Amino acid sequence: MNSRSTVSRRSFLKQSSLALGASAGALHFPWIAKAQSPNDKLQIAAIGTGGRAAANVAGASHEAIVAMADVDSNTLDAAAKKLPDARKYRDFRVMLEKEADKIDAVLVGTPDHTHAPAAAMALRMGKHVYCEKPLTHTVHEARVLTDLAKQKQLVTQMGTQIHAGNNYRRVVELIQSGAIGKVERVHVWVSIGHSYSDGRFTTNTQAPANLDWDLWLGPAPERPFTEGVHPFNWRRFWDYGNGRLGDFGCHYMDLAHWALDLCQPTHIESKGPDVDLISTPPWLEVDYKHPARNGRGPVHLTWHGNRKPDIAKTLKDAERNPINFGSAVLFIGEKGMVISDYGKHLLLPEETYRDFKRPDEFIPNSIGHHKEWTEAIRNGGKTTCNFDYSGALTEAVLLGSVSYRSGEAIEYVVESANTRTPGKARDMLHKEYRKGWYL
Repeated sequence: MNSRSTVSRRSFLKQSSLALGASAGALHFPWIAKAQSPNDKLQIAAIGTGGRAAANVAGASHEAIVAMADVDSNTLDAAAKKLPDARKYRDFRVMLEKEADKIDAVLVGTPDHTHAPAAAMALRMGKHVYCEKPLTHTVHEARVLTDLAKQKQLVTQMGTQIHAGNNYRRVVELIQSGAIGKVERVHVWVSIGHSYSDGRFTTNTQAPANLDWDLWLGPAPERPFTEGVHPFNWRRFWDYGNGRLGDFGCHYMDLAHWALDLCQPTHIESKGPDVDLISTPPWLEVDYKHPARNGRGPVHLTWHGNRKPDIAKTLKDAERNPINFGSAVLFIGEKGMVISDYGKHLLLPEETYRDFKRPDEFIPNSIGHHKEWTEAIRNGGKTTCNFDYSGALTEAVLLGSVSYRSGEAIEYVVESANTRTPGKARDMLHKEYRKGWYL
């Protein structure tokens, strides 16, 4: 595609987005733009190329990945071998500025602490954004990205890829069709083998030549290179992640938010081991109280990080054998229960539901989590984890961390994205960025 046709297509995308924003009805998403030709490939820039980011690049490779940025030259060079025509950068800010008139959309696959600066910059430039979960590192950042996506009328998707699986859809249909009656109690537990505690900063080694440590830190406090943080163990540290809750909360709590039409909770209370100022806890329990909404009653959801609720230990199948889901979501209804993990679910008690006729499927199977996003940019439609939905989910997840770290029960005012009263929790809804970094 030559530069003239690229500019023409960009102009068309912009004009289409504005026109749709003025005319779309309540059942449409007004930020959707339509490309000039279905044969045109979207021009996408990737921020991050290793680990989960590599999977995102692969997931969007049916379009054109034209630029990539990574602070680690090893992972950047490995990605370039697969995409030799993509232009390479170390600093995503430089990439976005230089590629501004050449790209339509941006993939954000960095560690959590740089999600928001990267996504916000792209949104302000008018680029559609796909961002890994959790959407942000702080509650305030989540609200900023949600508002930006609305204001700019852009297509967004958070990277909760399991949301695209058929199993979640079938569970949502069961809950929403009333298979177990009214649901006001949910337990979510995650027991994953990764350790998210006892992280310590080390200062006696130098960063390897392939890693730009200053850029890796991004908005986080400046400190000497910490061995073992990159590429994965950053989740152990509050400065970069939110431990097991930040890693898996958006995956497992997503099912409850979807099935029960949950948004932000209004009361959050947590318990766990003594707070460590540096590293995340080995276990954590958080109670979320969600108000009544859209005809359903209030919902009490409890997160059990690296613990299993007592009720889960009592569950038995029709032959009275223990039911053991290592990590799961348990919906407790008036008539029965549904337990689900990523790939399977059960109606309980099994003997009660032996002859149960499942509802007709009313949620279409996904075309793919990344393709939902790219097709919505091109042809119009709705992404299932747009920032309006996933921003509220992320706020809920991160409010659990704030309650634990502050030692306070939180009364959350959804409209203002703030705590009802001043205190440590309010101060922890956001963080101070290092000089040179902006939201």
